[in-house]
Amino acid sequence: MLTTRAIQFANLSPKLYWWCIALDYKVQGMNPQELTALLMLATAMSFSPGPNTTLSTTLAANYGLRRAMPFVCSVPVGWGVLLLVCALGIGSLVVAVPLLALAVKVGGTSYLLWLAYRIAGSRQMGIADASGHGVTFWQGAALQFVNIKAWMLALSIVSGWIAGRNDPMLRMAVVLPVMLAYAFVSNLTYALAGSLLREWLSGPAGSGRRLQGFNRMMALVLVATAIWMLFL
Repeated sequence: MLTTRAIQFANLSPKLYWWCIALDYKVQGMNPQELTALLMLATAMSFSPGPNTTLSTTLAANYGLRRAMPFVCSVPVGWGVLLLVCALGIGSLVVAVPLLALAVKVGGTSYLLWLAYRIAGSRQMGIADASGHGVTFWQGAALQFVNIKAWMLALSIVSGWIAGRNDPMLRMAVVLPVMLAYAFVSNLTYALAGSLLREWLSGPAGSGRRLQGFNRMMALVLVATAIWMLFL
């Protein structure tokens, strides 16, 4: 058991103590197959198009990378809290109670449709430091809690890698940083792509026609995502 090992390491220096604890966990904890499966799931779910990556791309294309960064940073924060909530068993309650699950779906769908409506009508580049535009940090974090896809992913990770194990806290200490890193890197990648398109999207003489077409396409992606979430 890890606790027995910890007692054996107690007489070591603090730095060496934690190195021994980490090495002992690697031996006793998550095996390579489990870690590989987790990384594959994280890659597939994080880098596939969804509401978060769509908004990261759209915000960077319209307002620049700097203006998109609060949202990019909010995604891992919000999703990390959601994962912790699911690990405490609250997520299972949300899925098990039909009215709560329906409230999450309706809330998420309504918010995405509202965002799609706002995005679709824009054909003018925003200012990087403009206030009151785009999606704020706290809105981005709250979006994770009305995203049924995020709930299902968090519950899958908890049931597959954490719940019912002898070392749930240590497993969470491995799983949480991995998923936060993937959430940040994937949204940053999409935001960088959007920022690189910014100049081209402004069109000849800043007409904004290309930007309007791009925004309408992104709005359609959000609508499609909202419909998919509603019937998930």
